[in-house]
Amino acid sequence: MSATLLAVVLSLFSAVAYAGAAVAQERLAARSTDSGVLRLLGRGAWWWSVGLNAGAALLHVAALKYGTLTLVQPLGALTLVAAVPLGARLAGRRVTPVEWRGTALTLIGLSAVLVTASGPAPDDVLSLPQALAVTGATATLIGVLARPGARPGLRHASASGFASGVASALTQTVTVAATDRTGPLFSGQVVVVALLVAAFAAGGLLLSQTAYKGGLGAPLAVVTLANPIAAVVIGLTLLGEQLQGGVAGLLLAGAGGAVAAWGVVTLSRSTRDAVPAPAPAPVSPVVEQEQHPVAAVLALEPDSAAYEPSMLPRQPKPGHLTSL
Repeated sequence: MSATLLAVVLSLFSAVAYAGAAVAQERLAARSTDSGVLRLLGRGAWWWSVGLNAGAALLHVAALKYGTLTLVQPLGALTLVAAVPLGARLAGRRVTPVEWRGTALTLIGLSAVLVTASGPAPDDVLSLPQALAVTGATATLIGVLARPGARPGLRHASASGFASGVASALTQTVTVAATDRTGPLFSGQVVVVALLVAAFAAGGLLLSQTAYKGGLGAPLAVVTLANPIAAVVIGLTLLGEQLQGGVAGLLLAGAGGAVAAWGVVTLSRSTRDAVPAPAPAPVSPVVEQEQHPVAAVLALEPDSAAYEPSMLPRQPKPGHLTSL
């Protein structure tokens, strides 16, 4: 199996695992209150979601070992694609025509990107000065985007996407450098870059949580699109990655990226229409049921099952997303 095909397969399994973890996690969260942490630790469904998240992350890291950033990162949109049939099935409904259209556009666009981004397994890594330069530039950009002002949701979503994309680029450097048998396993470069990965991953998570406070659709699309943009820029400018086909390949990749972006936006908008508005009901003074973030993305009804305890906090408003 070629390196490109292996990277695509690993990315596909990673996307499905992330979507499955979101389904399992949100079904637990939708039936829970703020108590019952110890009981939750004894439930297999919660550990199943944790295992799926961990497995998805490991599959993504493995994909970065065999595929370039320009190939692997755009495939992250497949998580949203995989969430559509999973969410529809668990919600007891059919996939809507809008969701089918968004899925088709995303897959067509990603197919064009795959044709041009195919290549050998990555062997270049960011040097420590390059990693520090990328860190400084990204931290400055995040600081500008996170400042108080208008449209905080979209700006925080952009910052979250850039932080996650840079984290993936740095992860690839750690993975390739750590598995290179010509050098030490835990060199100074690997340790420093690994710490930067942790910082950007945590920052991206916090920024995305903030971004979804004002709504789901547009911030979700921005996060999904900003992530591969940041990674692709690093891959093309610093890691020597190239698109196949010269100018024609560049145009094809640009067109594919635009079509995939259109599909992502369509799917992000369709999630709000997929969940029917609940009928007004009295609110219990003890337990207030609220729609959980990814439950909205996956079109899950928050009160579709019996009560189960969860350690996940309730969000202050409906329509938010918990980052994968």
